[in-house]
Amino acid sequence: MTELVALSGASYAYEEGPTVLDGLDFEVREGRALALLGRNGSGKTTLMRLLSGGLRPREGQLTVEGRTVSYDRKGLTRLRTTVQLVVQDPDDQLFAASVGQDVSFGPLNLGLSDAEVRARVEEALAALDITALAERPTHLLSYGQRKRTAIAGAVAMRPRVLILDEPTAGLDPDGQERLLATLDGLRASGTTVVMATHDVDLALRWADDAALLTPGGARTGPAPEMLARTDLLREAGLRLPWGVAAAELLRGQGLLSGGAAGPRTPEELAALAAPIPADG
Repeated sequence: MTELVALSGASYAYEEGPTVLDGLDFEVREGRALALLGRNGSGKTTLMRLLSGGLRPREGQLTVEGRTVSYDRKGLTRLRTTVQLVVQDPDDQLFAASVGQDVSFGPLNLGLSDAEVRARVEEALAALDITALAERPTHLLSYGQRKRTAIAGAVAMRPRVLILDEPTAGLDPDGQERLLATLDGLRASGTTVVMATHDVDLALRWADDAALLTPGGARTGPAPEMLARTDLLREAGLRLPWGVAAAELLRGQGLLSGGAAGPRTPEELAALAAPIPADG
C-alpha cells in the first residue's frame, strides 16, 4: 500500500503552552479507512492540522508521496490538492451566501476554468447528495445539511486524502447512516478517508485501521486488533468496543472459533448469536 502522507519525528507546541506532540511518526496509507482515536487533549486536532498544512511542525517533517512539503505557496497548494481537512463544526468552515458558492470557493482559488469549477461543484454536490440544495442560503440549512456542505467543499478539491474531525457528532442515527454511506461512496471512488472520533464502536464498524493516540505516541494497526488492546485503550482513555466484548462472550459460549472475526455491527452479532436449528 502506498504511503500518501506521513509525519516523521514531528513535534508541536502552541505558544506559551506545553508540547502537544513530541517526535511523532504517523502515516496515512492509500485506500485504507483510518480511524483516529484518543482522549480530549491527546493531540488529535493538532495532528490533523499538521497533516493538512494548517500547522507546521516545530521539528520533523511532513511528506507527500515521499516528497518533503515546503511551506511556500506552491508547496501548500500541492498539499491541499492532496489532503483536505473538514473541521468538526461546519459553521467554522461555511461562509458563502449559498451552498453552490461555498463549494466552489476552493476550486476557484486553484485558478481553474469556469467549466472545470462547475464540473467539480456538480460532482461534489452529487457525491454528498445535496444537488437540490445548490441555491439554498447556507444560513437556512439544517445541521446535517451544513455538515454535508462542508464536506462537499473539501471533495470539490478532489483530494486523495479526506480528513474528517468527528463527522458524525451532532447527527441523528439516520443522518449518521447516510453520512457513512456517503463516505463509503467516496472510498469506492478512490478517496482515502481519515476520521477522528471518540466512538470506538463506530471505529470498529467502519475503519480498516485504527490509530490510538497515547502519551507514548501513536499506535496504528488493523482496527479489530487495535481496538481489542485493553492496555492501549486504557492509555488512550477509551473503553472497549461492544463488538470486542461480544466476541469474547461468543467464544466463551462456543459460538465463535478462536480465529474467527468478531461482530462489527448489530446485524453481525444477531447472526452469530442465532441458535442453530436442530435437524428435522
